[in-house]
Amino acid sequence: MGQQMTTMDEGILTLLREERLKALSAREWQFRLRGYGFGIRDEAGTQILTRLPRGEALGALPADMA
Repeated sequence: MGQQMTTMDEGILTLLREERLKALSAREWQFRLRGYGFGIRDEAGTQILTRLPRGEALGALPADMA
């Protein structure tokens, strides 16, 4: 990952955590996030939150969510 990721807004992190608690699996969680316009991609072992549809990187997910 050549660029340094900025820290994400606390509201987005809260949404991610709440949706993860509702989901039965990581796959379902990622599906739920797409409904909010977010995606997750893996870059060299780091999970990156992106804004769909362009895949604009918003920041690295904290270790407790990866």
